[in-house]
Amino acid sequence: MTEQGAVRVSDAEREQVAERLVAAHGEGRLTLAEYDERVRAAHAAVVRDDLTPLLADLPRSAAPARPAPTRRREPALPAMPMAPPGPCGSGRGAVAVWATVSLVNVVIWLAVSVGTAAVVYPWWIWVAGPWGVALALGGLGRATVRPRA
Repeated sequence: MTEQGAVRVSDAEREQVAERLVAAHGEGRLTLAEYDERVRAAHAAVVRDDLTPLLADLPRSAAPARPAPTRRREPALPAMPMAPPGPCGSGRGAVAVWATVSLVNVVIWLAVSVGTAAVVYPWWIWVAGPWGVALALGGLGRATVRPRA
């Protein structure tokens, strides 16, 4: 062992050897089994002398196996506001939409109940209930965040 070879190897040095082995495998200089064995040995190396035999029979530098692909940049999209402007973006407009949809569902439920001459399960609650709770919590959140004048 040489004095320089007895120096402990860093992760960066291990990674450089592993990258060179990847390139050699891509060039066809190493079989898959040889590549696997050498990469394992590179990651297990403790001192520089452990890395030396892994690259000894390979040329010093290698051309890239293939050119790096170029990526086409997509145009950036303009920033969008969190809520659309208009009646649905405001608290009152959202409540009006909820009330309208809920009323339509209740009318359909009543028509089915009258048409069958029996009270049908009130399924409209599953439409109006969660939506109404979400609106109420959102209204409370806006009220607590809004600065007082």
